[in-house]
Amino acid sequence: MIPVDLLLEKGAAYRKTEPGEIIFNEGGVATYYYQLVSGRARWCNLLDDGREVLHKVVEPGDVFGELPLFDDGVYAASAISDMACILLRLRADTFKQILAGYPAIHFDFSRSMASDLRFKFMLTDIVSRNCPEEIITALIQYLNQEKKLICQECNRLMLTRQQLANMTGLRVETIIRAIKNMERNERLSIVKGKVFIPADGIGGIS
Repeated sequence: MIPVDLLLEKGAAYRKTEPGEIIFNEGGVATYYYQLVSGRARWCNLLDDGREVLHKVVEPGDVFGELPLFDDGVYAASAISDMACILLRLRADTFKQILAGYPAIHFDFSRSMASDLRFKFMLTDIVSRNCPEEIITALIQYLNQEKKLICQECNRLMLTRQQLANMTGLRVETIIRAIKNMERNERLSIVKGKVFIPADGIGGIS
């Protein structure tokens, strides 16, 4: 979102995290802007019963936890490293100075947040349906269209079954059963436990 050279010029610092490390907690005060350089993280709510509500899988170049920097609220969700990560973090007040001095970057953030909001609307719509296969199909179609979390070289879905469950609110057993049904109907393929979609995309349910 923000060029690395500009972040470093403005005083951003690199930070390394280990797998499973909490980057920030839900309800915490936002004092930094975060941008992922390498690795992968997830942005989620942690429920009292141990379950997660997955909002976003963060990939290199992505921003996360930026909402409080715009409304001065607290973090609405927690960020956790899925693997070893390298982050760039910048003081919140300096981030606001960048937005004021670079209108094009400010517009990019507005567009990014609009895209995230549209994704949440899409999720709300599909999880109201009763058919798990239809829910998975709509989610994969969206990710394929946006070129997110699907390998552009091999068409592998880069979400685990547990992450699909956390994102859609379905039980992981339901996700597993639905994916197997979709494989039997030749709508996707499973190779060594990995899910692959056809090169021309996954079709709707007939």
